[in-house]
Amino acid sequence: MWLVVVVVTLLAYGCPVPAIVAAFALEERTVVSWLSKAGSFVKTLQEQLVCQGQVQLHQVQADELCVKVQGKKVWVATAIEVFSRLFLWGEVGLKRDKGLVERLLHKVRSAAASVTTPLLFAVDGFAAYPKAILKIFHVKEQTGQRGRPRHLPWPKLNIVQVVKQRTGYKLKSISRRVLHGCRDQAFSLIALSQCDLGQFNTAYIERLNATFRARMPSLNRRTRHLARTLSRIEVELFWSGVVYNFCTIHTSLGATPAMAAALTDHVWSIQELLCFKLPVPLLHDTL
Repeated sequence: MWLVVVVVTLLAYGCPVPAIVAAFALEERTVVSWLSKAGSFVKTLQEQLVCQGQVQLHQVQADELCVKVQGKKVWVATAIEVFSRLFLWGEVGLKRDKGLVERLLHKVRSAAASVTTPLLFAVDGFAAYPKAILKIFHVKEQTGQRGRPRHLPWPKLNIVQVVKQRTGYKLKSISRRVLHGCRDQAFSLIALSQCDLGQFNTAYIERLNATFRARMPSLNRRTRHLARTLSRIEVELFWSGVVYNFCTIHTSLGATPAMAAALTDHVWSIQELLCFKLPVPLLHDTL
């Protein structure tokens, strides 16, 4: 057990598989198999502990990563709850389209503890985000009349967009606009979740994505460790993300994101994470 814990810990913090093979005299297939099993297991754990309507969402930021795999490019969409710095979910797809965004936002919606709490979404200039947010974060209007009820946006939903214009690699300008909701309420949610009175931004999801790039060898730019399949990126994403949530103390919080989100009361060890008991039917589905 100690060897499995050491190996998957190194994988969670960005150690390449060839380095682990050389250090511990293991077969590469063995290391990849351990990573695959750990990533699949914690994806189910993330779904059961985070995406079950237990997280108080104040400000959510979402963004995408363009990732090179062997022979093509894929997109990784991620979302974070800013107040707790909690990684909410990630989706991997071949295209940067509304399907990718909607799959991500459905999981974010399932994590929300309340539909009446004020919520701020901060996204980039990708046009699919505002439409998908208004489509998924809705309530049904109960009129008592026959027919399909109207779908209305959450009563305290706010959407802001941060568009960055670049000339080559140089940042030219940043435009910020409120697409839905109240500007004053959006700024109050920023003050609540960021503990300051800053401007609309997507800095927190960009920092999380930078953490993923540092901890996932296949996401490093100009790397020789390109992933071959979408499933490999997905297991790396969830393994790194769940370790970040439950086992990593965030400097600004003095706690793990899961502790800040009131999902647990202590810092988990890697072994505790691997030995967490999932509900039996879901565990069978995972296996």
